[in-house]
Amino acid sequence: MQRLRTRAQFQALLAHRPVARTAHFALHRLALPAERAPEAALFGPTPASWLGAMVPKRWARRAVTRNAIRRQVYALGGAQPWPRPAARLVRLHTAFAPAQFASASSPALRRAVRAELRELMKREPA
Repeated sequence: MQRLRTRAQFQALLAHRPVARTAHFALHRLALPAERAPEAALFGPTPASWLGAMVPKRWARRAVTRNAIRRQVYALGGAQPWPRPAARLVRLHTAFAPAQFASASSPALRRAVRAELRELMKREPA
């Protein structure tokens, strides 16, 4: 599993509608293009799975929280048996309630994020 690195890779995925959503996350997917397609230069000639995490400061104010969510995305995404190689982007689109999760990286928040990410990854259409 390779990670999305460049702005162009993220923009290519954000140009497509999400294929799955949960209360806090959206999953964008881009099938890896043929060699002559414009996106082929972004993701390389060999078919591999790509994964990116986008956690905006708008929805997770503390850096500790953003990094914890990002780590969860990469840990679950790397262990996930994806049906076919594609580029995927997990995007946080709603904040977790600060009243419910007072600590920036509490075990309760980590459990909630992990459960929701599992649900999101199950919802991806085949």
